[in-house]
Amino acid sequence: MSTELIELRDALRQFAAARDWRKFHTPKNLAMALIVEAAELVEHFQWATAAESCALTPEKALAVEDEIADVLIYLVELADVLDVDLVAAAKRKMAKNAEKYPPTIR
Repeated sequence: MSTELIELRDALRQFAAARDWRKFHTPKNLAMALIVEAAELVEHFQWATAAESCALTPEKALAVEDEIADVLIYLVELADVLDVDLVAAAKRKMAKNAEKYPPTIR
């Protein structure tokens, strides 16, 4: 796993431990929290056109950034409790996708 992801994971561990939240960080709870945050991210784009979704105001961009951060935080915490190396898992999945969906442009 990359150094920055390890540092983030460790900071999240410390944050949760300092608040005695680790007991609540079960895979079920973290997966549910992750989907809630993903839904909050989607809310910022609901009813927007494709063009509008690419041209966010500075205020909207910051709100979207916060939601993306929340999704990442819960994803890192979920991977941590399940002992998943996110980078390695993503690389394996990309390799599977490359086989499943070969390039159309050569």
